[in-house]
Amino acid sequence: MNLIRIICAIFLPPLGVFLTVGIGSAFWINLLLTLLGYIPGIIHAIWIIAKHDRGRAIY
Repeated sequence: MNLIRIICAIFLPPLGVFLTVGIGSAFWINLLLTLLGYIPGIIHAIWIIAKHDRGRAIY
């Protein structure tokens, strides 16, 4: 599932964030960043996906 979210984040960053955290503040921030510039939206989406997955890691 992680690979699918990263691929979505590259092509459509808000979709990758939505699949990770749903509609919340991170989604709206990413949508704004994507509208202002595509690259900042991708960076933010990958950061949100990586941060969310790191929080779910089982040690």
